Amino acid sequence: MTTPRHRDDEGAAGVLQFAILGLLHETPMHGYELRKRLNSQLGMFRAFSYGSLYPTLRRMRDAGWISEDAPDPAVEPKPLASRRGKIAYKLTAEGKERFQTLLAEVHPDAYEDEGFGVHFAFFAQTDASVRMRILEGRRRRVEERREGLRSALSRTRERLDNYTLELQRHGLDSVDREVRWLNELIANERAGTPPTVTHPEQ
Repeated sequence: MTTPRHRDDEGAAGVLQFAILGLLHETPMHGYELRKRLNSQLGMFRAFSYGSLYPTLRRMRDAGWISEDAPDPAVEPKPLASRRGKIAYKLTAEGKERFQTLLAEVHPDAYEDEGFGVHFAFFAQTDASVRMRILEGRRRRVEERREGLRSALSRTRERLDNYTLELQRHGLDSVDREVRWLNELIANERAGTPPTVTHPEQ
């Protein structure tokens, strides 16, 4: 029997694989470059430990989705850890096909925090109908979270100290902002216009 925790682990691994495929679809990278991009661009290592990356890369290599371009140890005899850092990973034809398949799929994982962030990062390469399904699914999920927060706040308001109450209000404000943001994105998708990028003042 598959336990909820096992399903969560499988979902997390799938999100990480999708992120790696998407980044390598742009250009081949060394492991440390992948790690930096996963953290800086996608925020992936908030949820995944650094030790998750190389086992995942090995599984993807064994599946035929990526290939490794390793340095020749006879020419450059380095310790294993150093050689591993110099391995360049790139997508195979099967890996490119797998990425396109994942771009076209919509699973409940795409509505969760990490899964949504990764899918959204690759929206420029995603079909419009798939983008809309993911955005609407994410909005439903966040609206459910908002209702849960409102319900909890109304039940416990009288028992909370001011600081805990303020923390809960802050969480509710954050969820409200995301719902408004998603509403704008969905409206833009329906109108066929890309989101407006606002650059911070220098």
